[in-house]
Amino acid sequence: MQQIGESIGLAVGLLLAADADLLEIVTLSLYVSLSATSIACLLGLPLGAILAVTRFPGRGPVLVLINALMGLPPVVVGLIVYLYLSRSGPLGFLGLLYTPTAMIIAQTILIAPIVVALSRQVLEDLHLEY
Repeated sequence: MQQIGESIGLAVGLLLAADADLLEIVTLSLYVSLSATSIACLLGLPLGAILAVTRFPGRGPVLVLINALMGLPPVVVGLIVYLYLSRSGPLGFLGLLYTPTAMIIAQTILIAPIVVALSRQVLEDLHLEY
């Protein structure tokens, strides 16, 4: 129990001291998360709206795919992004591996199915109600 208290004390000390390394890490985390969420919303909200109000052949399998992608493990997404962005991968020439852009791509892949599924459900309920 004493170690937990010491750890919390050290963490509070770092926050209050405004350590430059800590601020850089927090800033990068916020930048990556907010960027990925914004991109996922820009892509996912229109797609969710289209899926909510239109009926087309193959809509069922698309909904199943979106729902299945919500359960995609982050490790799998990381591996796929790594394989695509590595030097020998199809997008290796871009040199994005180990950059914030690669983190944004991976997080967008994780977030987009959730945005699509939630927006589709909400808009479909509203479309049926009104």
